[in-house]
Amino acid sequence: MAEDARTYDLVVYGATGFVGRLLAGYLAEHAPPEIRIALAGRSRERLEEVRRALPSGGRDWALVEADSTDPASLDSLAGATRVLVTTVGPYARYGLPVVEACAKAGTHYADLTGEVLFVRDAIERCDAVAKETGARIVHACGYDSIPSDLSVFLLGRQAAADGAGGLRDVQLIAALRGGFSGGTIDSMRAQVEALQADPARRRVVGDPFALSPDRAAEPDTRQPRDAGMPAQTPDGRWTAPFVMAPFNTRIVRRSNALQDWAYGRGLRYGEVMGTGRGPLGAVTAAGISAGLLATVSAMSLAPTRALLDRVLPAPGTGPGESVRENGWFRMVVDATAEDGRRYRATAAGSGDPGYKATAVMLGEAALALALDGDRLPDRAGSLTPATAMGEVLVERLRAAGHTYEVAAV
Repeated sequence: MAEDARTYDLVVYGATGFVGRLLAGYLAEHAPPEIRIALAGRSRERLEEVRRALPSGGRDWALVEADSTDPASLDSLAGATRVLVTTVGPYARYGLPVVEACAKAGTHYADLTGEVLFVRDAIERCDAVAKETGARIVHACGYDSIPSDLSVFLLGRQAAADGAGGLRDVQLIAALRGGFSGGTIDSMRAQVEALQADPARRRVVGDPFALSPDRAAEPDTRQPRDAGMPAQTPDGRWTAPFVMAPFNTRIVRRSNALQDWAYGRGLRYGEVMGTGRGPLGAVTAAGISAGLLATVSAMSLAPTRALLDRVLPAPGTGPGESVRENGWFRMVVDATAEDGRRYRATAAGSGDPGYKATAVMLGEAALALALDGDRLPDRAGSLTPATAMGEVLVERLRAAGHTYEVAAV
């Protein structure tokens, strides 16, 4: 379809959900007035409610009814817009028909998934089609996994510019303050259920190169474990397993492979959560490790999963405004290049990372796809934030108040 035949520049699908509302609010405040935006979801009544609550910039946006269980409605929606951004998860349950519709229509797509199995399935079903139609299918455009992906992108580029060779050992230490996400919990639950339905897929989840475009071409490089016990860094900081590491690390490795291993064939990349120094840091690390193990174990059994459902946040819910406003994230990524030189990248921002900060990340990613096409890398297919938008997205996020820095150390 010709670009001038599209009715909209950007559609927010799932606008009535918790994150969808935050994203719509961000775009209403920050999108240029000339961009044609629509809100999409199953209920027109609820869409009208969302629109009435928006800042003035979004109160005349169009409304479109669409349902992930109705392929015809998704085909119509994808064909009507240049960019579709979706917050409808868990993506393993609801996402594949949306990706398929966008790939077929040549519509650029962005989501917030943190689900390895969903991304693997989307690659297998839609990558080739999207390459033919020119669609950029960009997964992981929120706190999963933009800070990780762009930090390593900047590190790799700096090491290459300095003639230091590829990256060798890279570790991200995350620190954050924020609330619990009902959507994230539901995504974890959906992945556990998928593994129980098909135990053979455990090999996919456990493979550090599960999202590689060419698994056989990946180097035989031992990767850091995604889960483990509390540990201490050489400078005395305590760390715990990072719940997002099993997804983020695979996105970063896919970015490396999609760029012909531009970060280095011997890249070893891992992520942990920083918990501080001294006895308090050690106790916090132990508590996080035990809590994460207990949650995953409880989700694996139907009776305990039912008990968790009573106490964990429900899908479509999230923290209150005070928590969202007072949250923050800071990710420090240390890297050693092949010639021994060391670099450090920092990604940071204000606001609850899974909500307020994610609305900024997803909003700017959507605007980059809609407005900056002539400056984006010449790629199509199943992509990552770094390979689809790279420096353009870094510039947008810096302008939005987030920090992305890299320096030799």
